[in-house]
Amino acid sequence: MSAAPGALTSYRPALRPRVLLSDPLLDGAATVHLIKDAESGNSFKVGPKEHFLIARMDGQRSLGEIGEEYAGAYGRRLGDAHWKQLLALLGAKGLLAGAPARTAAPGALTAAPAPEVPAAAPAPVPEKRTLLRGSLPLVADADATTARLHRAFGFLLAPLAMVPLLALVLAMETVVVARSGELLLAVRQLLTNPVLLTGTAILLWVSTALHELAHGVVARHYGGRVAEIGLRWRLPAVIMYCTVDDYLYLGTRRHRIATALAGAVMNLVFLLPFCALWLFAPLDDATHDAFAALLLLGSVQAFAMLVPLPPLDGYRIAGQLAGATGLAASAGAYLRLALRRSPEAAAYPRRARIAYPAYAAVTVLVLAATVAAVVAATHHLLTA
Repeated sequence: MSAAPGALTSYRPALRPRVLLSDPLLDGAATVHLIKDAESGNSFKVGPKEHFLIARMDGQRSLGEIGEEYAGAYGRRLGDAHWKQLLALLGAKGLLAGAPARTAAPGALTAAPAPEVPAAAPAPVPEKRTLLRGSLPLVADADATTARLHRAFGFLLAPLAMVPLLALVLAMETVVVARSGELLLAVRQLLTNPVLLTGTAILLWVSTALHELAHGVVARHYGGRVAEIGLRWRLPAVIMYCTVDDYLYLGTRRHRIATALAGAVMNLVFLLPFCALWLFAPLDDATHDAFAALLLLGSVQAFAMLVPLPPLDGYRIAGQLAGATGLAASAGAYLRLALRRSPEAAAYPRRARIAYPAYAAVTVLVLAATVAAVVAATHHLLTA
């Protein structure tokens, strides 16, 4: 197919409004960008050069203008064949609001009007529910529910509210560390009181539910979309979940880290009133011990979520700090090559050669510290 002179270069492509593009991410030895159609859920990876072109398809710039920018950045011009291949790919994926199409005039290239509704992607096969495992959405419109929660509680994300809350959390955790021996003994006492143990377990479950909702509210605060809120069970565990659809496409790395961190912060904020009661209220001994145990167990619950292993929140944060997708697998592959002194390891970009070993080292240190804390706690309980 040959286009009429100037027809291709004058074409002004535009992506659909709900097409999302990620920051550059390490993917093994490569650097990629993720592109997602938020309407259909389809996503795929492209290289930096393809992203350079796609990100400029805003309906204002022509292919000729984008091509000039590309030539300035990469030192080469794209021919019609390259443009046609890229546009065909985007059209096939349903990402263009208007795509070149043949008209009645042979060889002419014009912008075809976009259909009002994009082609639907195949619906994902729902998880089969059984007595032992399954999931159940709790609300019909999770994004609207999250929007209402954000309107009610979003003021807490402002610095005037968040800074004092974080200061109180830091003070609380200082007390927890300083009096950890006392709290450990309170946990042991709690295990002998079935009523208070049940109550504490319920409070910890509520904390996990708030943890999930906090992810959704913070994501909403930064322009994200919540796809689903529901219950998931893997008996005997039953937990709430909140699926943030556009997490990797939130505006900045700081926003994505804040969204991942929100759950653990919520767990700790949830403990603040119980800490105040434990420290200052006139409680009977059993209730005093129950609140003490809740403080320790709730703190452990919050910080356990920050361990940098998939699928925990700490792993998401580590991925953002490293600027990588599939961080654990990529780090493992790189370290195996590096330990064998393979030439392929040297071919990784410098950022990957720093990020992957750093992730592995931090993970080992965190796990070692966790094991040491468990051993110390066990020893204290056995000898107290």
